[in-house]
Amino acid sequence: MEIVKSFFEGIINIYSNNSKLLLETIILIALCIILKIYYPKFRGFMGEFWVKLELRKLPKDKYVVLNDIMIKDEKGTHQIDHLVISKFGIFVIEMKNYYGLIKGKEFDNKWCQYLGKNKSYFINPIHQNFGHIKSLSNLLKLDDKYFISIICFSNQAKVDVKSSSIVTQVDYLKDEILKYEELLVDNDIKELSNIIISNNIEDKFLRKQHMKDVCIKINNNRDLENNMICPKCGSELVERNSKYGKFIGCSNYPKCKYIKK
Repeated sequence: MEIVKSFFEGIINIYSNNSKLLLETIILIALCIILKIYYPKFRGFMGEFWVKLELRKLPKDKYVVLNDIMIKDEKGTHQIDHLVISKFGIFVIEMKNYYGLIKGKEFDNKWCQYLGKNKSYFINPIHQNFGHIKSLSNLLKLDDKYFISIICFSNQAKVDVKSSSIVTQVDYLKDEILKYEELLVDNDIKELSNIIISNNIEDKFLRKQHMKDVCIKINNNRDLENNMICPKCGSELVERNSKYGKFIGCSNYPKCKYIKK
């Protein structure tokens, strides 16, 4: 204890004799705290920024780009990161600003982010985007076949995903869109974009409520899992066997293929 006491007394003496050093240390600590709090938001902002820059490279006479669109249907609100409307299809882009190794499959409930030895799960963004597409399909009165789902990760992510849907990174986003050269949409793309814009929810309160609803849903699903109830269909979660070992899955299989991660 005497050693610790002497150490802190020495620190206090240093700062009491050097007010400039004390001020610089306080500023440094404050900056570290601010960075820790706002860094995730900053990463998210920069991720959206780079996507917007990439989409601006598309020919403006053939593509209409819409960003941060929120529309409502009978199932609730849907926040769509980016939309590209063209005669070659309507591209619905879900941006995930994750880094590290991303692994998953098209029909998995959740994908996994690996950061060294640590891993965390997040909802399969293909499933998220499917909900966005269904909502847009109803709004525009167009069949699902006119919509192309794209899941876009930051360039810092290493993506190992098995899927027939497009899963890419920011640097390759434009090239993935330009691969589609066959005329698909007969409707006027300006008219389609105007319908979306006129139905876009801009009210800040409703947008905040959307985020709260998403958090509530995630927490409710976690509670259901903890009580061995399938969040997808409400059936019981049970232990099952596969060639890869034991896992917890829905008792309503094969109608429901939910797996607890």
